[in-house]
Amino acid sequence: MIPAGYMAKRVNGKPTDLKADTVIDIYAVSDCMSKDFADYINYWKHNGYWLFNSPEVIETVARDNSIDLSGTKLFYYEVYELEFHEDEKAWHPFAPESSFTTNVTVPKEKLLEGYDVPTFSCGNSPECSPLSCNSLAAEIPTNQHCLLDSFDEAKHYLENGSFNDSEPGPFRIFAVYSVQRA
Repeated sequence: MIPAGYMAKRVNGKPTDLKADTVIDIYAVSDCMSKDFADYINYWKHNGYWLFNSPEVIETVARDNSIDLSGTKLFYYEVYELEFHEDEKAWHPFAPESSFTTNVTVPKEKLLEGYDVPTFSCGNSPECSPLSCNSLAAEIPTNQHCLLDSFDEAKHYLENGSFNDSEPGPFRIFAVYSVQRA
């Protein structure tokens, strides 16, 4: 797994139409259900994974643009070095966007919350997390945060076709960690 970066998110509870008994809230990498702290792309401070290299960069963007971070939760992400193309049933390498500096500071302390499998049809930022966005958590067992418990589960569900026809891929596997602000 490769350090991919950080994001502050406004975590939402389980949507009423998601028929997954174990889910309490949504820790998805995409911002369809639990929104990112801002429409941050226009500030051009993100890294090549379209995340942030450190919590301090998020705090600077928020301070410089009068964005309130209260009520957000800070996440750190690692990404598997291959992405899954469902049409080919094959794994292919990918890289961060080279025009952005990607130099992620790994947190001293992090708590693994689970694994998400967002889509990347445009190749840059995470678009949808089918476990929550497409309610796949009603068919695929997830934890209370609508995440898979292990990397091996994520890989298995991709390879056996469980994510097919949910959203256009390719799909990338992310480890989702919660971290405390300094």
